[in-house]
Amino acid sequence: MSVNGHMKNAITIDLEDYYHVTAFADRLSADEWASYKSRVEGNTERVLSRLAENNCHATFFVLGWVAEKYPQLIRRITEQNHEIACHSLQHRLVYQMTPAEFREDTCRAKQLLEDASGTPVRGYRAPSFSITPEIPWAFEVLAELGFTYDSSVFPVHHLNYGMPRAPRFPFRIDTASGPIVEFPLPTLEVAGVRAPIGGGAYLRLLPYRYTRWAIRFFNQEENHSACVYFHPWEIDPDQPRMQGSLTARLRHYIGLRGMEVKLVRLMQDFEFGPLGTLVEQFREAEYSAAVEV
Repeated sequence: MSVNGHMKNAITIDLEDYYHVTAFADRLSADEWASYKSRVEGNTERVLSRLAENNCHATFFVLGWVAEKYPQLIRRITEQNHEIACHSLQHRLVYQMTPAEFREDTCRAKQLLEDASGTPVRGYRAPSFSITPEIPWAFEVLAELGFTYDSSVFPVHHLNYGMPRAPRFPFRIDTASGPIVEFPLPTLEVAGVRAPIGGGAYLRLLPYRYTRWAIRFFNQEENHSACVYFHPWEIDPDQPRMQGSLTARLRHYIGLRGMEVKLVRLMQDFEFGPLGTLVEQFREAEYSAAVEV
């Protein structure tokens, strides 16, 4: 989507606390979350301040657990004209659930988010991008529950997630309950190899000038909007340290101190808006044939 001659991108925040992440799930159950000191409100307020300073509106993919514990935080996000979308109830991986469990988890989360925000929730993102080719029924469940778009597909090879054969750009998935627009996470492709850009650990670890170049290439050379993503805990280098494997700790903690500066520079270098707005604009445009994933 071009705005005033510039490509507009989406900025999305997966709203969860530091102890919700999949990397530490093998050491910490959801039943124990309440015993940890939450930092989600303070970190989210910092994110909201940075967005306001840069006249930027975003999509917050929120855990239903967070909405239930901190409904006032969801209201503040909504009052500042950001979009509320769903990030599951308790950060369970979709491919570890049955269709019935996924339906119950997502329905409950959606209701909590709509009650807290007072707005309809149309977008979904799976924890850790855990909608994979083995569970195509997930899109049917989302459409059945009234979702109109999803942003869970990472079109890459990865040990824990990914749909490497999925399109790199937005596409339509037809289900018996209606179509779902899929807005994949951004990648570059060189010689048939896809590389993730613009979010999470990739944004923290890679030099900012590379990320800026990659998003500009995505916009200008490939003529597509990028969906940048991050978590509020990623701008919190002083968060409590969790117990976990060396790999989990490296993935979670490296690059935290420089993340906030990178995010501010992104907001200054690119135009951003809520993902739902871009999805609606793509929906109105001509789509290619629906895609089997």
